[in-house]
Parts: sequence; C-alpha cells; structure tokens
Amino acid sequence: MSRRFEIPSTPENMVWGYLDSSTPPILEVSSGDVVTLHSFPAGGKETLPDNLPVPEDYALALDTLPQGAGPHFITGPVFVKDARPGDVLQVDILDVKVRQDWGFVSILPLLGTLPDDFTDYETIHPVVDHARNVCVMPWGTEIPLDPFFGIIATAPPPAWGRCGSPVPRAFGGNMDNKELRAGTTLYLPVFNEGALFFAGDGHGVQGDGEVCITALETGVTGTFRLTLRKDMELDWPFAESATHLISIGLDEDLDDAAKQATRQMVKHICERTNLSRNQAYMLCSLAGNLRVTQLVDGNKGIHMMLPKSLL
Repeated sequence: MSRRFEIPSTPENMVWGYLDSSTPPILEVSSGDVVTLHSFPAGGKETLPDNLPVPEDYALALDTLPQGAGPHFITGPVFVKDARPGDVLQVDILDVKVRQDWGFVSILPLLGTLPDDFTDYETIHPVVDHARNVCVMPWGTEIPLDPFFGIIATAPPPAWGRCGSPVPRAFGGNMDNKELRAGTTLYLPVFNEGALFFAGDGHGVQGDGEVCITALETGVTGTFRLTLRKDMELDWPFAESATHLISIGLDEDLDDAAKQATRQMVKHICERTNLSRNQAYMLCSLAGNLRVTQLVDGNKGIHMMLPKSLL
C-alpha cells in the first residue's frame, strides 16, 4: 500500500538556486509513495509587485534562504529507499495547480533570445483568475493556465558538486518543458543513493521557447508518485504522456539538442517495438515532431513528440 506525504512550504524544505547531492534529505519514502510539494516563483525581491499581496511562506523564503547560482526555489530532496546509482526514478506527475494569485513576466538584462533587441527592461504581474483558470495580462489578454514545474530532477552525480539551477543536464533540472504537466510520466537517471528527488520553479503557462527568459513565474503545488525502476537503463531524461513518447535533447547548440532528442527517440522506439534502427529513424521523420523546448537556459532544449498509437 503506497503512502501519501505532503511537504510544507517552509524554508527548511527548500534550496534556492542550486542542486547538490550533499543536501540532506527532507523526507524518506518508499517506491510507489505519493508526495505533494509546493514551489514559489523564481527570482528575488526585485520581482515582487507593489500592489498585490505576497504569500507569507514566499516572503519568509526570500528573507531566510541563502541563494546559490540561480534564481529558482526548489523543494527537496526526497530520499527514495533502495534507489542506487544506475537505477531509474519514474515520476508520475499526478496533479499541478497554481497556488498564487499572481505571477510575473520579465525582460532582464543580457537574458532571453533577443537580449540586444530588448533593453527597455520591464516586469509585469499578470493576475490569476482561479475560477476561470486564466491569467489576465495588464493589457487585457486572457491566457489559459497550463501549469507545470520548470525543474524536476534527481540530484547530480557527486563528482559534479553543486550545480547552479539554471542549466538542465542529465539529471533533468531546469528543463522548462511545458509537456511535463499533470498526466505525464518523466523518467530520470539515478546518480546517488536514494535518488534525491527535487522539484521547483513554478510556471503557470509558457510557450515553447520561453523566449523572453520567463514563463508566468508563479507558485504551484504538485503531486508526484515516485517509483523506483530497476528494470530500466537510462542515461538521459525521457517522458511519455497517455498519447505521446517525449524525448528530450539539451545542449548549448540547438542542432546538437535536436540530434540528441532524435537519437533518444530512435533508441526508445527500438526498445518498445521490433523495428530496426533504420525503421525507427524513418518513423521519426514521418511522425515525430521536434519542438523547441526553451532557448534561454544555457543548455537549450529540443523535445520530440511521437504518437504512441503508431507503435
């Protein structure tokens, strides 16, 4: 029988701006247990609104947590019993909800896809209408919410030391992939005893690319089932929804990220079918859709969506 846990949104349950395998676990669970946790918007006090209430737990985190090399609040780590390096952590994303009444969107110096074109720096604070499930832009446009966690990760290999939160790598991290919404399953390589699961960087909605550097940065609450998989071998994050396989490429060069996403999809098609590598590659060309995940996190992202009905 799986158990359910909720991690309070208090500073002792979070880190700010980094992922590190030496961070002491805040919770120990067994394979198959369900964990609910909370996250805050990325950024610091400079992104707070002047005329909207700031949640008390968010204000406390801003005042008390030491900041690492990134802007992201991350909850964890959660220790999964019996997990060992070389295993895979299956993360079923059961639910994600916006927990805050506003978010922010920023244009910031030297960041984003067009840093030289946009130097009139600005932060806006769209209001969240929970009843109608939209955010309302200052100029009146309403955008349906589609919340997800920008960061979902296992801890980095110990040899990598403390990794700043902005750059996604083999452990997952700041992938900013809007497909990792409720109903999707993410598979992550395990590099440490206990896997050491983290999640944070709440997003209310984001377009593929995240071109200006931010999504709707806001507080979210998520529920995850954490299952240890000793029957899988994985050296890179991979996901699937009810309808699609989702391969993930991350690299400083967008072409290399696309190559990585394509290689990963070919690999997973071959593992799930009797198709040859040539056949899987051709299937990707006919039915796999490469999408730009994000352009702004150091390692850029490309993900491929392939309908599972074609397998």
